[in-house]
Amino acid sequence: MPGKLIIICGLPGSGKTTHAKTLERSLSGVRLCADEWMDALNINLWDEVARAKVETLQWSIGKRLLEIGQTVLIEWGTWGKSERDALRDQAKALGAKVELHYVSAPVDVLCDRIEVRQMEEPPITREQIEKWAKAFHVPTAEEAALYDNFWSNTTSSL
Repeated sequence: MPGKLIIICGLPGSGKTTHAKTLERSLSGVRLCADEWMDALNINLWDEVARAKVETLQWSIGKRLLEIGQTVLIEWGTWGKSERDALRDQAKALGAKVELHYVSAPVDVLCDRIEVRQMEEPPITREQIEKWAKAFHVPTAEEAALYDNFWSNTTSSL
């Protein structure tokens, strides 16, 4: 029986990791987080080429886990609708259920959380967060309808 993919999307500091860790425990799922793998391998979090390789490796593992009936949580941010579409379509092709979880917070909260965690080197700036917030594709009601389930910390439904 194929598993379930949960795509967790949001900006840095929005609460993706906190939400994903809660789901990982409650669902006995496997959480795939590129930042954690890169940190464990001593790879700079800003290295986009390495990040792409880590995410590709994680997704190949994730697809195999879906095939054997596991719950997989993708915690990459997935800022773009096209990125979320590709993950959803590939998981659906394996027969998996797919959920989209959208976490968000105001820019001030994002900046405060990022400052407290001190994970990135160099640190993320407020200007970057503001720029990224404009580039982020917030899930619409139409996109949410493409999933078996949609969850958001901002509204109960779109």
